[in-house]
Amino acid sequence: MSEKSEDKSWIEEIEVMGEQLVEKIKELAQESQVRRVRILQPDGDIAVDIPLSVGAIAGGALVLAAPILAVVGAIAAFATKVKIEIVRDEDAPKQDAPEADTDS
Repeated sequence: MSEKSEDKSWIEEIEVMGEQLVEKIKELAQESQVRRVRILQPDGDIAVDIPLSVGAIAGGALVLAAPILAVVGAIAAFATKVKIEIVRDEDAPKQDAPEADTDS
């Protein structure tokens, strides 16, 4: 008998200019909800897949390895626009929840 994980996540796709790619990756690495970042090629194939769940182990302060940033930088140098796929956890604290419960 196997247990199913109730791990809920959602995927967001954004486009950034090539010169903004490295900075956007660093920004996403600091967000606690982000589990994975994928840089997509124009045809939809995954060019780089960066798991970021390791950041929780390091106390939330995630430092990307230099080789990963070098690859991201090389992609940024040759691309005008890059599509990024961001996988986020759904475990975000919902601040609007108490307001939604009041019906009067």
